[in-house]
Amino acid sequence: MLKIAGIQMDASPDKNKNIETALRMIGVASERGAKIVCLQELFNTRWFPYEISDAHLELAEDINGKTITAIRKAAKERGAAVISPFFERNADAFYNSAAAIGSDGELIGVYRKAHIPHIPLYEERRYFTPGNLGFPVFDIGIAKVGVQLGWDNLFPEGARILALKGAQIILSPTAAASTASRPIWEKSISANAIANGIYIFRVNRVGKEERQEFYGGSFCVNPEGDMAGSPSGSQEGVILCSVDLKMVDRVRKEWGFLKDRRPEIYEEIVKR
Repeated sequence: MLKIAGIQMDASPDKNKNIETALRMIGVASERGAKIVCLQELFNTRWFPYEISDAHLELAEDINGKTITAIRKAAKERGAAVISPFFERNADAFYNSAAAIGSDGELIGVYRKAHIPHIPLYEERRYFTPGNLGFPVFDIGIAKVGVQLGWDNLFPEGARILALKGAQIILSPTAAASTASRPIWEKSISANAIANGIYIFRVNRVGKEERQEFYGGSFCVNPEGDMAGSPSGSQEGVILCSVDLKMVDRVRKEWGFLKDRRPEIYEEIVKR
């Protein structure tokens, strides 16, 4: 069994304080046996996309900024791989991104959020360019993992591509505040897990911010869509889950969804 952890944080307006909290909680997760740790969406800042303001662009960092540098150091010290979301500046573009960092502290790669919402309190298109790196699978040695950020999880195509490319676990950092939407998130993520024979660990934000109160409720589902443990509450903390990667192979063999695909007849799905 492989132990993985999600960290849901009550974000402060102080970025440095958020980084310090994340480092401390990565340490707690590691001490409890976690070999993969996933932080919440945009963990090191408040949820600034609730409004439109050019001032928030100053929060962005490049991949060698203080946030990812600090997380890389912690990953190496703790011997745990970390999925670290961050507000990325790359040249003149900005992305809602997640860095995949190995247990040796090395940067394995970056995922950039592909589906960008533009709805009240989620004015993300004002800040984020749609991802241009596709759907990478990161081989962290002990498992092959993919990332789906927030809104991505409500589009099944990303999860399918990751599964076809060999991912065994999808880490899904989110920032959901509407409790009325909670069943939709749970059903959608469970459906993606079933359709692709894959573990999915959704890690949500917590805490009351300027216009929203994030409800947490982080959870992990197995390849049959069942909860691998109870969903978390609404408090800051470390959520642990044990996964059996052999179950991925067994379920995919029993339910041949991937091998029975007929991509030659799916052209309509990609037509504009």
